[in-house]
Order: sequence, then C-alpha cells, then structure tokens
Amino acid sequence: MARPRKPLLSTDRIVAAARELVDREGLAAVSTRRLAAELGVSGPSLYNHFRTKDDILEAVADSVSGLVDLSMFEDGRDWRTALHDWAVSYRAALRAHPNIVPVLARGPGRRPAALRLADAVYGAMVDAGWPPAQATSIGALMRYFIMGSALGSFARGFVDDASAYDPADYPHLGQAHLLAEQQEKIDERAFETGLTALLDGLAQQYEQLPQSVRP
Repeated sequence: MARPRKPLLSTDRIVAAARELVDREGLAAVSTRRLAAELGVSGPSLYNHFRTKDDILEAVADSVSGLVDLSMFEDGRDWRTALHDWAVSYRAALRAHPNIVPVLARGPGRRPAALRLADAVYGAMVDAGWPPAQATSIGALMRYFIMGSALGSFARGFVDDASAYDPADYPHLGQAHLLAEQQEKIDERAFETGLTALLDGLAQQYEQLPQSVRP
C-alpha cells in the first residue's frame, strides 16, 4: 500500500500548527478554515479531534503550560528557591508564546497541564508549612506577577525618538529614548527585582508562622 502524501492528522499536529499560527499572527488569526489550510486538510476533518475553535485554543494554552518545569517542587529545593526557579521557567514559556497568554489568564479550567501546575505549586507550599488559604494566595500572586510580566515589555513601550521627551514637559525622561534598545536587559532586571521583592516579603511572612507548622 502506498504511503499517504501528507502526515496523518492528529491532535498533536493540530495543536502544533495552531500554536505556530497564534505565535505568528495572534489569536484573531485562528479559525478552523485557516488552520485546515495550514495543515493541508479539509475543515471538517478537524472536528474529528476538536469540537470548536475555542477547544483548539484551550489545547494550545495547555501545551504551553506543559513547557513549564515543575521538577523544583519534587527534588528537595526549599519553598523559596522552588518558587523562584518555577517563576523563571513559567515566564520563559509565556515569553516564548505571548499571544496565548490571554487564554491562559482565564485560569486552568479543565486543562490537564495547567491543573498539574496549580497542584504542584499549591502542594509544595502546603508541604512547606503554609496554611492552605495562604498557599492559595501565593499561587494566585505569583500567577498575576508572571503573566503580567509576559504580556508586554516595559522598555519597548518607550519610543526611540528623543524629541518625544521634551525636558520642559518630562524633566526626568531624558534617557527614555534609549530604553527600547536595551529592552531585554531592562525587562529581565525588572522581573528579577520584582520576583526578589515578592519572595522577600513572603519569607518575612513565613518567619511569622508558628514553628509547629513548619517542617
């Protein structure tokens, strides 16, 4: 029997193509017709794997959650180090696929990888001695911070035209036109500064917990 000219359609292949399309052109570009064309198949064939476009986007979002390293919650790292290393991995995954962040921001829903992520963070905090309510708040806090940092660039938001920053109007923005060219360095430093501040604050709260609840 002759081999098919194109690879057989699969869930993984659809998700990979949809993720590439979202990365390249954004959420608005995704439709079953467009995706079928990208894959070289007929539109109805997608419905054997996904019922709706939203289901496809949910699967794309979960594939990005699946890129986040969770090993730090299992290999004996203390809770603060684990949170730091997880945050760095999480942000890296989102920065690589920023256009899907609005879907991720809705919450885990029924997505398996996202639920495993939430379970790992919450479980690690409770195991470290954090009360369940505070463990939940820590997970939410970290998620807000990481997703916010992945949604855009602070440095790239400033135009590289010095004339836009008239010193008569903006006396402290004389160097603002130089920010864009150092975008990655500035954004990374801002993320690490904020992450350290968050973890320092949590560490102070942790020290106030009763000794009896800490391992």
